[in-house]
Amino acid sequence: MSTAGLFSDDEAHQKIALLQKQIQGMEERVVQMENTARSQGVGLLSQLDALKSDLAALRGQIEVHTHDIETTQKRQRDLYVDLDSRLRKLETVGGVPAPQADSGKPASSDPTPVDPVSADESSAYDAALGLFKSGNYQGAIDSFQSFVGAHPNSQLAPSAYYWIGNSYFNLREYKSAIANQQKLVSQYPGSTKVPDALLNIASCQQGLGDASEAKKTLKNIVSKYPLSNAAELAKKRLAGSK
Repeated sequence: MSTAGLFSDDEAHQKIALLQKQIQGMEERVVQMENTARSQGVGLLSQLDALKSDLAALRGQIEVHTHDIETTQKRQRDLYVDLDSRLRKLETVGGVPAPQADSGKPASSDPTPVDPVSADESSAYDAALGLFKSGNYQGAIDSFQSFVGAHPNSQLAPSAYYWIGNSYFNLREYKSAIANQQKLVSQYPGSTKVPDALLNIASCQQGLGDASEAKKTLKNIVSKYPLSNAAELAKKRLAGSK
């Protein structure tokens, strides 16, 4: 499962953008009709009232869609963080990294040494993850950066970089998000987080308005990591972009 995929509700955002465009057009019509009404009398007042009523209804729809997105994202964020925590516990049983089948590369392809997770590391990581879960993205960034600074060879370091990137994504600081996800990909190529990191990069590229690069990244995920959950989400995005 990938939080980048979960947090991107393209369809809902497109609906909101369409509604906002409709509102802008109707507001322009209202202004024109008000100007006409001033010159011709009050014959257009009823039409103006109808348009204003429609505007209010559209604004209400935007509020509903926005609330739905926020509610869904929080629910999905909580679910993903919970799954991430459970998987991490399974992966670190006995201090031995779990097989990394989803990444499409064996664990031995990661040139960076990996140390067993200590209790202090686990506690620091969980505290940072808790900040992300609560929506304190800047706090999560600071905490995870401190973590990787103190434990660069930790088994949890790839995940820490992933959450740093995802925190920047939620702050809409897409370039910083991409930079941190690329650190994960380059420094820990055998990590199971690589496909998810690439999916987050694609989301950031989309956020920057670079649809062609986003599509290339999605195709790269499907090609290199076909068995990953990120690949399934990438396929759906590619299908939706046609």
